[in-house]
Amino acid sequence: MASAHQALGDARRVVVKVGSSSLTMPSGRPGKSRATGLDRTRIDLLVDALVGAVKDGRDIVLVSSGAIAAGLEPLRLGARPRDLATQQAAASVGQMLLVHAYAESFGRHGLHVGQVLLTADDLQRRTHYRNAQRNLDRLLNLGVIPIVNENDAVATDEIRFGDNDRLAALTAHLVNAGGMILLSDVDGVYDANPNRGSANLIAEITDEAMLQAVDTKGASSAGVGTGGMATKLDSARIASGAGVSVIITSMDNAADALAGRTVGTFVHKRGKRPPQRRFWLRWASVPKGYLTLDDGAVRAVVKGRKSLLPAGVTGVAGSFAAGDAIELRDLQGVAVARGLSSYDAGEIPALLGKQIADLDADHQRELIHRDDIALL
Repeated sequence: MASAHQALGDARRVVVKVGSSSLTMPSGRPGKSRATGLDRTRIDLLVDALVGAVKDGRDIVLVSSGAIAAGLEPLRLGARPRDLATQQAAASVGQMLLVHAYAESFGRHGLHVGQVLLTADDLQRRTHYRNAQRNLDRLLNLGVIPIVNENDAVATDEIRFGDNDRLAALTAHLVNAGGMILLSDVDGVYDANPNRGSANLIAEITDEAMLQAVDTKGASSAGVGTGGMATKLDSARIASGAGVSVIITSMDNAADALAGRTVGTFVHKRGKRPPQRRFWLRWASVPKGYLTLDDGAVRAVVKGRKSLLPAGVTGVAGSFAAGDAIELRDLQGVAVARGLSSYDAGEIPALLGKQIADLDADHQRELIHRDDIALL
């Protein structure tokens, strides 16, 4: 077990995600979950742990929730607002307070921070994805601690990550991290809901089957956040499947997790880091339509890792242009892959079921090249 955790302790570049509930002060009123503002003592404790790793020559990227929670007190809001406009207003005020608190805390150690605000659209668009990657890499090369957060001030329900746990996993691949630590007010993953009776800490999760088997029913999230154990496991699945070691634990264990000590729940990495294009296709892209494949085409794409040819496609749906991401579905409607279309949606119906040799010169190519296909 210790050697497994040490894999993260040895990682040169680590993404650390912290939730809102770990950064804010509770109201102190029985039965109330609202926050009264940022807890500067807690922020300092987290920063001290991160600085220890930085001084050891490691790169740290901090994905921090807390903007909306930080905006509640100055706006005199009694709880996290439900309507989008007020959430955006709270984020606008709170993000400044949050980053200022981090800047002051890291400044005690002579370190600088840089704010990186992202929306899901930034990672769904290939060019924006690469721009975000270059920005983060440059900040790290300059010795700056990137503070990453979803841009809640402009994000809408349609273009949200859903939770910063998922953003952390995407960021881990974006910066080629070797490890990811998910911090909250829970010390790890349990085999049952600890709030409902007896439960045992799961020390290690070794494969996909164990991730899927964890019971997250009834798990609650903090009143000032949006996440829960289900989103952390989803994040761990994304990151570990892309060759990133993961620890899920409480913020009090941040220093131990960074050092590779046995704390929380360790999720083993599975496989190697996938090519950037395929990772982006699977986890960050939003399909603009889909193609329906016959059984032979499904076998060719999934098992044979072949390009998708017109002969094996029976239907097309959606409005997309050449270069857009689309889903590939079997005859039962189950998505088996995503890919980048070589054609506009309007061109494809005339090509369905035909051999490439029978097409005119302008269309004698695959619908989707195998290098542009990511299996689901």
